[in-house]
Amino acid sequence: MGCGNLFFLVLVTFSVALITYNIIISANVPLKQELPGPSRSSSSITVDPVIKMPMSKSKTPSSKRLFHTAVTASDSVYNTWQCRIMYYWFKKFKDGPNSEMGGFTRILHSGKPDKYMDEIPTFVAQPLPAGMDRGYIVLNRPWAFVQWLQQADIKEDYILMSEPDHIIVKPIPNLSKDGLGAAFPFFYIEPKKYESQLRKFFPENKGPITNIDPIGNSPVIVQRESLKKIAPTWMNISLAMKKDPETDNAFGWVLEMYAYAVASALHDVGNILYKDFMLQPPWDTEVGKKFIIHYTYGCDFNMKGQPTPGKIGEWRFDKRSYDNVVPPRNLPMPPPGVPESVVTLVKMINEATANIPNWGS
Repeated sequence: MGCGNLFFLVLVTFSVALITYNIIISANVPLKQELPGPSRSSSSITVDPVIKMPMSKSKTPSSKRLFHTAVTASDSVYNTWQCRIMYYWFKKFKDGPNSEMGGFTRILHSGKPDKYMDEIPTFVAQPLPAGMDRGYIVLNRPWAFVQWLQQADIKEDYILMSEPDHIIVKPIPNLSKDGLGAAFPFFYIEPKKYESQLRKFFPENKGPITNIDPIGNSPVIVQRESLKKIAPTWMNISLAMKKDPETDNAFGWVLEMYAYAVASALHDVGNILYKDFMLQPPWDTEVGKKFIIHYTYGCDFNMKGQPTPGKIGEWRFDKRSYDNVVPPRNLPMPPPGVPESVVTLVKMINEATANIPNWGS
């Protein structure tokens, strides 16, 4: 019996070992199988398509450097009809190809809401105390920006400072880069010519006078955090320049533009001078690659399409003709021969007024 028990024990042990071995082998075989084709160790498939996905993120909408468009305005009839047209075209191009246009705000520096709050996204800013602007209402612009930047919840990292008499003609990308703003150069902003006046506000230790760019505050695309630093300085320099008779006399209606250029330089925020940012009819005759029409100048022509500078033309469009009244729908088109820029301007005003509800009310 003893030999029989020993034999049985050995047989059971061997059977258990064999079964365990087979289970282990069966469990591991599938892990060693390869898909048909080259071995995974082959260099021909070392790049997994999944690894490429982070590289493509730069093309997704979330990676756009969006800017917020901000327009300062009073509650005058003159500013209001311009803002309504401006916002109409902003909406048309906001989501177009290559656009990095984000939100929009009309900064209304009248101190109280108006009836267009539901039509145009609006922030109500307080005007300067009575008399502080010395009759130069534009001084409310930097003060309005200071309030907006301090109080509003601005989602975008960049700001486009624009004006009511701007019409966007195509989607605008973010033209700023490398910490620099992007700004339109104005031929009449001449820091070298006015160095003696500017040195009162931009001392020698800040560098050469050419550090002041020949720009105004609009159109400018600048980082939001940079503008938060610039805006209070811009406001204070504007007020100081207005109080200084020599500087006030030298700069006149462009004083606040010089003040922004100085404030930007004092905070070491340089600007890319972008000539194609904007065109100004009738002097700029073609739209071309430009992004904004600035209709600051009167457009006067005879019926042969010839300009009549300094003289009211047989055909004319001048925004100042509508300082107290809204321009009518369907303005007369200019005669043949008038530059493309002027034709485009009138067509775009007519389209906007035809489609904006309650125009003229």
